[in-house]
Amino acid sequence: MKINRVTIWKTGLTSHETYYMASGKTCDTVDTIVVSLDTDEGISGWGEVCPIPHYLPAYADGVLPAVQEMASVLLGANPLGPEAVMAKLDTHLIDHRYAKSPIDIALWDITARKAKLPLYALLGGKRQEHLPLYHSITCIDPGDMVRIAKDAYAKGIRQFQAKLGADDNWQTDVERLIKVREAVGDGPLVYGDWNCGSTRLDATRVARAVAKHDIMLEQPCDTIEQCAEVRRSTGLPMKLDENAHDSESLLRAYELGCMDAVAIKLSKFGGISKSRQARDLCTYLGVKMCVEDTWGSDITTAALLHLAASSDPRYLLNTCDLSGYVAPRLASDCPVRSDGFISAPEGHGLGISPDLDILGEPIAIIE
Repeated sequence: MKINRVTIWKTGLTSHETYYMASGKTCDTVDTIVVSLDTDEGISGWGEVCPIPHYLPAYADGVLPAVQEMASVLLGANPLGPEAVMAKLDTHLIDHRYAKSPIDIALWDITARKAKLPLYALLGGKRQEHLPLYHSITCIDPGDMVRIAKDAYAKGIRQFQAKLGADDNWQTDVERLIKVREAVGDGPLVYGDWNCGSTRLDATRVARAVAKHDIMLEQPCDTIEQCAEVRRSTGLPMKLDENAHDSESLLRAYELGCMDAVAIKLSKFGGISKSRQARDLCTYLGVKMCVEDTWGSDITTAALLHLAASSDPRYLLNTCDLSGYVAPRLASDCPVRSDGFISAPEGHGLGISPDLDILGEPIAIIE
């Protein structure tokens, strides 16, 4: 089997509501990039990446030139055994992991389709049928955040991420966290996420003010070391996100004691292959994980669900139905949330069928 065509699409995904985050960051309509790898046996694989420029050093318009650069390695390559192909790409083009992520996902899709198995079967087998979801709450007026939390709770959600820092007011962030906690009651997980937008001082003040309310912190500061200082000075558990992007950063955060939980996002690590390595390392270290991606629709959602389903349930904190946050949906047969849970697709490969009518005309075809 050989890859004989690479096709790339770009389409805008509009969030169900604007996401306001710390440091003036917003997420409303974001371009997603979809990649298809075709083979001479008629089997195709799909991948997707939806980078948010202010979140990581990545942007949607950077994917096409990177894929064009990688095409000389991809065309004619045997796609079976994704890690072998990705190793060649890593030699040919250093880093650019976000642009490699959809390629890696597509390679896994082809390999599982060839094996006539759901992708999770190649990633360790299905360990969990029903995967717990969290719901992300945009950083707006505390009363409106309560409304969103209550609505999600009524639909079965029991894990809540409250965005913080959009108005640069630590006291309002305290109010946000306490009111969301009160709205969902004792028991559900509530954590406040600054997306690197807080100082050590402000994050510490917020954390100490909410300490008795059973709150977890997420990525308050720019560096692992700063996050570790907040963790040490407050004693509250902490989830890392932006700072955790490879094995080295995971080990560093674990060593410093500030990684009670971590976000394993496909595009942050460079696709399924390296995200699986990160998952297995975190399992060994005993760290809880959120298996997800930066943003996107049904293709990347399907990919992350397969990785989540094949993860040890003891260490899977939650996962995310990204396609449930955006429109349009790119594949109508991708699973949707139900009572706060979601399941991986059951068909061969990713188990979904992207809609070519919604994708429209590709921006590039490389043969």
